[in-house]
Amino acid sequence: MEQSLFKELLAQNIQSCSYAFNAISEENSSYRLNESAASVGFIFRHVGETMLLFGYFFGIPTDATNTTMGKQDTGQGKDLSTSRELLEKGYAFLGQIITSTSDAAWFEPVETPFFGTVSKARLFSHILYHNSYHAGQVALTIKRATE
Repeated sequence: MEQSLFKELLAQNIQSCSYAFNAISEENSSYRLNESAASVGFIFRHVGETMLLFGYFFGIPTDATNTTMGKQDTGQGKDLSTSRELLEKGYAFLGQIITSTSDAAWFEPVETPFFGTVSKARLFSHILYHNSYHAGQVALTIKRATE
């Protein structure tokens, strides 16, 4: 049951976030809401990287490099093809986590630096929330900001 449920949640997250992520272009990737905000491209790259880096908490190593988490935007998001690749790999990785996690394992505790100890299910739901949060930032920035 859990696997089917998580697959459905992931599919909806992909669809919901795609509206914002598919709107990212070379023309708007440098848009920011203000001078101190991250650019659309940086946020986009951050989402892909973060999905891959969260695998650590599920015991799945990744070759992803953190260039955005806790860092300033210095142009890391300019290469949109790499960011799109990271996003695709990230979503595939979440699918792998779903298929490799047993029903009972979803309730195993995981120690995180963000929330303390939570279940794998709660951590997975946070990953989806994180994606949605940043998709909203991207959509708002594209709509309201300029270069």
